[in-house]
Amino acid sequence: MRIVAVADTHLYHHEIDVPDGDVFVHAGDMCRGGSLAELAEALAWVRALPHRHKVVVAGNHDGAFVDDAAAVKDLLEGLVYLEDSGVTLGGVSFWGSPWQPEFHGWWFNLPRGAPLAQKWALVPVGVDVLVTHGPPAGFGDRSGMGDARAGCEDLARRVRDARPRLHLFGHIHEDGGAWPRDETTFVNCTTWEAERAPTVVDVVQGRVELVQVPPARRDR
Repeated sequence: MRIVAVADTHLYHHEIDVPDGDVFVHAGDMCRGGSLAELAEALAWVRALPHRHKVVVAGNHDGAFVDDAAAVKDLLEGLVYLEDSGVTLGGVSFWGSPWQPEFHGWWFNLPRGAPLAQKWALVPVGVDVLVTHGPPAGFGDRSGMGDARAGCEDLARRVRDARPRLHLFGHIHEDGGAWPRDETTFVNCTTWEAERAPTVVDVVQGRVELVQVPPARRDR
């Protein structure tokens, strides 16, 4: 299975050259202000992509999933939207969740500690591909604020326990990249609007093979 993953397109999606693959994953932040009109535009672009399956997780800029939930259901036709839920595609299991530690008062924020840990406890042990909007602590979570890290410690602990083959996320634009560690390959697949290309990963007989990992753009 070839997975093509993006995050943080923020309505710059038409400037991104999306490679072919079996599953397209958007790890959140399709919108800028979060309106229903913005989300409709972004989801129409996702729906028009040629990939057989399209998996979508919301991000902290995608407020219509909260504020206009009933209307959003109609926009999701033909797509797989994961919010603390999972799906199996072509024999590969996926789990998606939109939450992250409180960040500038946007959507899908929760306090660090028990509220986030309760969400991560839902991630099933042995899932093949975990998709979250925010990063775990220690991987792809270095912001532009010096050595500051924005990742979630409780998410990192749950990943160690659940042992997904692949963990896809975005949210922190400056720290895109991939980090194979033990049983899990961590990938910040941010496109930083349209500054980075999509990430391409193959899942072959339970193994993760990195095909295309654009460099980080920490110079901006």
